[in-house]
Amino acid sequence: MPARLFLSSGDLVADRRFEFARDLQLKGDFAAAADLLSQATELAPGFISAWFTLGEIREQLGERDAAIAAFRKTLIADPEDRHGASLHLMLLGAEKLSAMPEAYVRALFDQYAPKFEKALVDDLGYRGPALLFKAVLAARQAVRKPAFFKRAIDLGCGTGLAAAAFASEVDHFIGIDLSPRMIERARATGLYAQLEAADMVQGLRDKPDASADLVLAADAMVYLSDLTPLLREVKRVLVTGGLLAFTVETHGGEGVLLGEGLRYAHSACYVRSSISDAGFALARCEDLSARNEDNAPVPGLVVVAVKS
Repeated sequence: MPARLFLSSGDLVADRRFEFARDLQLKGDFAAAADLLSQATELAPGFISAWFTLGEIREQLGERDAAIAAFRKTLIADPEDRHGASLHLMLLGAEKLSAMPEAYVRALFDQYAPKFEKALVDDLGYRGPALLFKAVLAARQAVRKPAFFKRAIDLGCGTGLAAAAFASEVDHFIGIDLSPRMIERARATGLYAQLEAADMVQGLRDKPDASADLVLAADAMVYLSDLTPLLREVKRVLVTGGLLAFTVETHGGEGVLLGEGLRYAHSACYVRSSISDAGFALARCEDLSARNEDNAPVPGLVVVAVKS
């Protein structure tokens, strides 16, 4: 995983107390760490990273109300929410499920970029692109059509793993990712004709109607709570008969959940109804895991839908 985000307070003493507190937190001395962080926030009341870390520690100590208060202080100090304090408030039941902060996702993957592929493929056994490739081939074979696409869009393209899997079957690839540093890595592959640092929905809004034959989203939907806005834009940019192929993490209940790993999980029923409501025909929806967590497969779905 990426290095932890740190935003300096601008006060050397407060920053040092934060560093000492982090050491104590990692050693499991949460009470002492919380005390030092409280001191740091007294010295620098707008110290974003200290407030956020204090919220985490209060969570670890089982002090729910104090954790909520610290996360709310984080949001006051940083309305963009680069640490993702709002997500912790959702997990604590203090806020309703809502969209993930763009600034958090951008910061997360800007930090993740240098070791993204090693961490994802080597450590987490990531297999999303291969699963999508197999599913798209099967969907095409079922209707006796070739699995070749003139124009494809790779949503949340990251470093280009999905484009690499589909390179032999796509003539012109466009990659969209919120993280500029991920875009830099993707550009180095030479797989994309065009790359854009943008939110997935906004990136699609800039594309003409019926301008793509295939849209991919490998391990990208996990950062969206509501799939509907994206699905509507995908349908608009796809040609008739074009394919949308994506992976999601899932769960056995209803609707959408935010997991402890700060990724959204969408139920199979939710995915199927969202696909139908957006005007797609579902070609495939398979129970397949795209990655591991703690050496165990994360429940997931591999989905292929057709614009009819």
